[in-house]
Amino acid sequence: MQLLSFTLFLALTAASPIVTRDTLTESQVTAIAPKSSSCDDAPAKGECATAKQAAKFTSQSFDTYKVTSKAEQAAILSLMAFESGDFKYNKNHFPGVAGQGTRNMQSPDFNKKYAASIPALKDKAASVSDPADLLDLLRNDGATDFGSGAWFLTTQCSKEVRSALADGSESGWQKYISDCVGTSVDDDRKAYWERAVKALGV
Repeated sequence: MQLLSFTLFLALTAASPIVTRDTLTESQVTAIAPKSSSCDDAPAKGECATAKQAAKFTSQSFDTYKVTSKAEQAAILSLMAFESGDFKYNKNHFPGVAGQGTRNMQSPDFNKKYAASIPALKDKAASVSDPADLLDLLRNDGATDFGSGAWFLTTQCSKEVRSALADGSESGWQKYISDCVGTSVDDDRKAYWERAVKALGV
């Protein structure tokens, strides 16, 4: 009986599909950032990323930084989509702060910390004094360009902010924006978050 049960278990296991992690889809990203469906006529040469690219690299960042909460994922995605103009930009053009960028438009100081945390860039980044050159190092690879949002949340936000954010409430998201990102909530920013919450099923 035990042998039969084990044989049956093996048969069922072999027939069962392999369970994999949830990954963002192109359609989810497009729902959050509607203009990301195409890079045709992109406003800044070499900066635009499509929804398909954004989905791939952002999913990788969630794996890298172990961001498993859908509410946290929605907050990160909405922040990046808003700050980058639907992923059309990855450096600051308005007003044009040198060295500010990646998809969540981090300040040069945070980019310096971020680059130092990446094994493949750590040594090279240490020898770069120009913030704009350091940003270029980060923008040169989609993984690091899109990884900044997840890095920022998991390394720069307090436990209190993350706990509030993880419950999926608007007040928790507002706390993340005001207390960690350090900016104010407005209707445009909120609209991105609301689309992200809906697209990810928070």
